[in-house]
Amino acid sequence: MTVGLALLAYDLAGADAGVVIGTALAIKMIVYVGISPIAAGFAAQFSRRKYLVVLDLLRAGTAIALPFVDAVWQIYVLIAVLQMASAGFTPVFQATIPDILPNENDYTNALSLSRFAYDLENLLSPVIAAVLIGLIGFQGLFSGTVIGFFLSASLIFTVTLPAYSLANSESPLQRTAKGLRIYLRTPRLRGLLGLSLVVSAAGAIVIVNTVVFIKELLGKLDADLALAMAAYGGGSMAMALTIPRLLLLLKDRTVMISAAAFLPLILLAFAALVSNVPADWVWPVLLITWVLIGGATSAILVPTGRLLRNSAQPDDRPMVFAAQFALSHGCWLITYPLAGWLGSAAGLPAALYTLAMIAIGGVVFAYRQWPADDDSVVVHNHPDLPAEHPHLNDAAGKKHAHTFVIDDLHTTWPSGRP
Repeated sequence: MTVGLALLAYDLAGADAGVVIGTALAIKMIVYVGISPIAAGFAAQFSRRKYLVVLDLLRAGTAIALPFVDAVWQIYVLIAVLQMASAGFTPVFQATIPDILPNENDYTNALSLSRFAYDLENLLSPVIAAVLIGLIGFQGLFSGTVIGFFLSASLIFTVTLPAYSLANSESPLQRTAKGLRIYLRTPRLRGLLGLSLVVSAAGAIVIVNTVVFIKELLGKLDADLALAMAAYGGGSMAMALTIPRLLLLLKDRTVMISAAAFLPLILLAFAALVSNVPADWVWPVLLITWVLIGGATSAILVPTGRLLRNSAQPDDRPMVFAAQFALSHGCWLITYPLAGWLGSAAGLPAALYTLAMIAIGGVVFAYRQWPADDDSVVVHNHPDLPAEHPHLNDAAGKKHAHTFVIDDLHTTWPSGRP
């Protein structure tokens, strides 16, 4: 669909196609940030399976309409509808996986395979699209997207998904606010927000400016652009397959913050090379750099689901996943236009240096917010609960220890911790 949409925009807007695509991308991010927490708040009112199937069918219906548009504003409307459905679908889908796979090692392997599939799709889809364009024209590319959504809906319809056990005492908006509150009051998740900024700073350079490096700076061919993006995806896939074994040896915090600290160093080193070495050297260095950025990014993204899973009660997970979905895309909403504007107005090295500084800020924030002694079991007090409350059955007075998450009985992190 991405390839088809780009060609549709060119068909309608000619030289202004970049403006159309940029606006569509901005609409996508704004919808993700604004809609996903609210949509997830309403999700608990419905059967998970029906909710996900209906949203897949809505996305399929929207994709069916895309080949028939004849004005740019229609693209914007359809993209908004499509991304609203995705903003409602993705966090609930992601939060369902840990309910199906309660064993942490199984869940980690699922996250690894999911990331691998995501990167593989990014590599294969443009190739498949290039083959199909000659056979069916670019309008026919949207049919592949429609088929994909229908297959997704069919697969979800054939399985049994865990039902919400939450009593209907909270309104959808209360659940939305609760998800954001859990996220922002959990130290490791505040750290994750900083890591999301690091990922978006490095990723924006790759996604927005690779074409500028390839076409303007190096004067290379379209095929070289595909090769550069393949290097980025290949690095990510290699790390995605490696990370489950790595997480058996090291803590999530160690892996994720180390990878995050590596990313601005990569950007700074590449910026220095771009400014000071012959153009002939830039091409192989770019490929190596993109592999490293892909690998470090994957080392942050794969364990993210584990952090979210371990930071909320099962019925609150969809809201916490939605908060991460919205806040992380808010980071992209900042770095996408910044990478493009700086690259155009001040040059590529300036864009690299600036986004590297932003990434360093994200690393420092994550390091300070996510404590090194982030144990799952935390000793804490319940001064406001009556002594006979069932939650205190195994407590010494009103003090006890258990796996700690923010919920209705634990509204703030224990004193003495961030």
